[in-house]
Amino acid sequence: MTLSYPEFQAIADKVKPNGQAFIDGKFCNSADGDRFETINPATGQILCDVAHCKSADVDRAVAAARRVFNAGIWSRAEPEERKEVLLKVARLVRDHVHELAVLESLDTGKTIKDCMEEIGTEVPKFFQWYAELADKTFGKIAPTGPGTLALITKEPAGVAGAVLPWNFPLVMAAWKIAPSLAVGCSAVIKPAEQTPLSAIRLAELMQEAGVPDGVINIVPGFGETAGAAIGLHNDIDTVSFTGSTDVGRMFMRYSGDSNLKSIGLEMGGKSPFIVLDDAMIGNDLIEHAAMSAFWNGGQNCSANMRQLIAAPLVEEFAARISDRVKAFKLGDPLDPATDIGSMITKDHKDMVMRYIQSGLDDGALMTMGGDSDLPGYFIKPTVFRNVTPDMKIAREEIFGPVLGIMPINSAEQALEIASDTDYGLHATVFTQDIDRALHMARSLPCGTVSVNGFSEGDIKTPFGGYKQSGSLARDNGTEALDQYLQTKTIWIQSASG
Repeated sequence: MTLSYPEFQAIADKVKPNGQAFIDGKFCNSADGDRFETINPATGQILCDVAHCKSADVDRAVAAARRVFNAGIWSRAEPEERKEVLLKVARLVRDHVHELAVLESLDTGKTIKDCMEEIGTEVPKFFQWYAELADKTFGKIAPTGPGTLALITKEPAGVAGAVLPWNFPLVMAAWKIAPSLAVGCSAVIKPAEQTPLSAIRLAELMQEAGVPDGVINIVPGFGETAGAAIGLHNDIDTVSFTGSTDVGRMFMRYSGDSNLKSIGLEMGGKSPFIVLDDAMIGNDLIEHAAMSAFWNGGQNCSANMRQLIAAPLVEEFAARISDRVKAFKLGDPLDPATDIGSMITKDHKDMVMRYIQSGLDDGALMTMGGDSDLPGYFIKPTVFRNVTPDMKIAREEIFGPVLGIMPINSAEQALEIASDTDYGLHATVFTQDIDRALHMARSLPCGTVSVNGFSEGDIKTPFGGYKQSGSLARDNGTEALDQYLQTKTIWIQSASG
């Protein structure tokens, strides 16, 4: 049920954020008592103090996770038992959707309508989907002679670490927690220091659902403290990381400097939105173009900021996209009428504004957008024309509400420009020709290609990137389970063989 602006405000007035860590089934402060503040980026106001976890706290969380894993309370439980508990987590998230959505909106500056969609639909769906997989994942028997039986089985990897980004806090928590717990792992989760509150509340709901103490642990902190401690810990078996490419590199180093734990990476992008000359510039295309760049204020790793438009269509496209962008409402994230919320921090806003200035300095034409005088860290949705492939705004990830229009003369030129990047996460292609669509999709070096609509797929399809956008690991789909499983061969020689 969608609530009104005053109703969401009333929930915000009553919500009492908990900033404590959650370790071994108990809320606690950090070992040294250190804390930091989490701030509402739409207002600049402090929401609460948060436990600043460091190595000692990660050690406690890992010890709890290892103890319960070795005991088999969860790791060797009947898969139907894990399934029922995770299904109850899904129900509890749905029961508390308004509280969780408001908490996340306050902590992130995300619009309440996005938070309601993500937390009311996507988060419980992930717990439900992976819960249903818990008792439907099978091993194999290899063909052998009559004197041998060769079993290929999958076992939980052990203690899984997860390091989450700030742009989709609870969705990303579900992406990591649901599959890792479904296969029997215990987990140590570090939410982003900017947005720890919804993950902490989720842990409480998971305990209520019956997840045993020690199976889920939340250690808020900074990347250089809690994040590094997870990456370097010799008793964590696998880490799944979503965030920047620079930090992803650090986790690869952490693995090499510790126990060679497996590292799953989903990182940055510079994703193209390609409109070929046979496409129809209709309302649907314009809506996808706008949302691909401005969804979540552009704070999205698969944002299609580079919009490569067939030269004969540029004028019509530019006029129509401008009209659509003018209709976006920037403002209070708790207002259901708001389309674009705030940037996550002042530093992040300043960085995006520097990118906008670099576009101007490099000769691109800004037709709308720029800074906002609203309180908090807001930027107006910004559109550039005359963008060229060599410009900084065309090459580096901006992570803000910026769309750049680049004319192209052919599909092959679009492929050349789109592929000339260190990233390979996502691409969108619009064409009415199925042969051209398949050619483009197969030629683009990225993890997801969406044809005739901007989409990252859904829970059933794996998500991740090529090149510096990711590792071989994938989130979502049955492929996500691979990050949290070991493969074992059992070779049995019969006594009569």
